[in-house]
Amino acid sequence: MKQLKIHLPVKDIPRQWYNVLPSLPKPLPEAKDPKGDFSPIELMKKIRPRSLQEQDAAPNKWITIPEDVLDKYLKIGRPTLLQRAVNLEKYLKTPAKIFFKREDLLPTGSFKLNTSIAQAFYAKEEKFEGLISETGAGQWGTAVCVSAKLYDLQAQIFMARISYEQKLYRRYYMKLYGGDVYPSPSTKTAAGRKMLDDRPGHPGSIGTGISEAVETAANYNGKFAYVSGSNLPHVLLHQTVIGLETMKQMKLISEKPDILIACVGGGSNLGGFFLPFFEEKMKKPGSITFLAAESTAVPRLTKGTYRYDAGDSSGLTPLTKSYTLGQDFIPPEIHIGGLRQHSGSPIIGLLRHEGLLDAVAFDQTDIFEAGRLFSICEGILPAPESCHAISAAIKVALEAKEEGKERTIVFCLSGSGFFDLEGYRQILLSDKKKDVYAHA
Repeated sequence: MKQLKIHLPVKDIPRQWYNVLPSLPKPLPEAKDPKGDFSPIELMKKIRPRSLQEQDAAPNKWITIPEDVLDKYLKIGRPTLLQRAVNLEKYLKTPAKIFFKREDLLPTGSFKLNTSIAQAFYAKEEKFEGLISETGAGQWGTAVCVSAKLYDLQAQIFMARISYEQKLYRRYYMKLYGGDVYPSPSTKTAAGRKMLDDRPGHPGSIGTGISEAVETAANYNGKFAYVSGSNLPHVLLHQTVIGLETMKQMKLISEKPDILIACVGGGSNLGGFFLPFFEEKMKKPGSITFLAAESTAVPRLTKGTYRYDAGDSSGLTPLTKSYTLGQDFIPPEIHIGGLRQHSGSPIIGLLRHEGLLDAVAFDQTDIFEAGRLFSICEGILPAPESCHAISAAIKVALEAKEEGKERTIVFCLSGSGFFDLEGYRQILLSDKKKDVYAHA
């Protein structure tokens, strides 16, 4: 009988995060300041917890998870389930095995709590009074507000304006936990006001939210910590609990993945899922494939340029080297809020540049259709961001069918889609799109 759900015993929960920095094929390019008198690097030293800055350059391969963070991981439901998509396999008539890691089961409906809890812990230890951050679709903002409440901290969130308008319940969820939520660009900051002056009705992005969050944190003179939901090494570090658990679960059923798939915005769920398998890939390069799935509307890895760029829209953050569409890029008003970011993680960028990471992009209509199919087959409604990973998994499974090859596919189901039903309605139901997989 096929084992459909693979539980990891609580006693086997990872007690250390995996730090890929010492194992990278080349040193990670250092952050730089732009030309001029203003130093974003010095600004970040003032508004970010010192412990997190140290983790961004940690020399050790393993970093112990603090007991308090580990305790909260257990309370939110880690380890999470690894599940096999048997009905999807049958529908596609593929010889491939398809597994998915269920980060959608965490209380806020996404993987983001894995790092927000850790960042809130370090901020509290260092006597900050609150947390300030940006959010795209609202998954990260929700996680920040929940984690802030766990550590008796205040929270302020700048949410991309288009998502602020599209995803009302994410906004309400943040406020339920005491968070202050503002649409970005807003009139609360100089950066926001300038963006609105330059483009009235600006839809916002993760980059605009970062600009406003950094400016606001700076104005609090060290009382509020700026925390980030993606890109930075410490964020990917905390997310490695996803991949570490997956490795153990695959071993429990004597399976090895041929291909790992995750959606990619800033790169945190992708990095957290892939990086624990990195050393295995380096030892046997052909043994496992890393595949990033992104949006055709924000195609950083498939059409972007590998170069230095600021991570925000106003240039308040240090210049880091990764794939970027340019600081001035304004993403279209798509429903995939978590991927609306012009730049990405330097770690993910390096892997892509070195040929260790493949990438594919999908159209918004097609990914929502893939999410609908997955929901019908498996009874689980995925977030739009996660639908990109599902689309990639389907693509690989159909290729395996065409080639007559067995493949073991594992993808990260990074979030739940229950707060995104309006997106499903607008893209699928109102347009009455046909089932693109009807003849799979």
